[in-house]
Amino acid sequence: MTIAPNHPALAVAPAPLADVTVLLPQRDAVLVNLAARLPTADTQPSALVVLGLLRRDDGWPTPQPVLAAVTSFLARSLRGDDWLGSIGATEFGILLAGNASAAETAASRLVHTVGASVPDMAAAAGIAPLASGLSAAEVLRRATLSLTAARRLGGDTVLTYREPV
Repeated sequence: MTIAPNHPALAVAPAPLADVTVLLPQRDAVLVNLAARLPTADTQPSALVVLGLLRRDDGWPTPQPVLAAVTSFLARSLRGDDWLGSIGATEFGILLAGNASAAETAASRLVHTVGASVPDMAAAAGIAPLASGLSAAEVLRRATLSLTAARRLGGDTVLTYREPV
């Protein structure tokens, strides 16, 4: 899976729209889109990536211009059949067409670019492959659980949900 190139590098300058983050579909819309893709997950592989931002300076909240820059970057980085939404204040839900391995590659590129381009900011991601027997809420839970573990390991970390043995 390739990610669209982003040149010039991500900048923290204010976006043309004062708050582009309000344009993103919220958590309920993420669940609706997950539910729509689940029935075809066996024939058309997809994965949910939950990308979360990490402040290196432990400040809170994340400044709006930073959120706007990251939102714009993510929107420009996705392909036509991918989908971007907001899971929380500093978390993005990204539905990617393709298998888990392709999602790992894409998520790694995204988190690395965010961490390298935005001062005092890092990103981590959790991935949950879609499977026809799962509910949308379960896929989101798995991706969020993976993100939580990735955040504990630090920035530029991407973890994919694996069934316990």
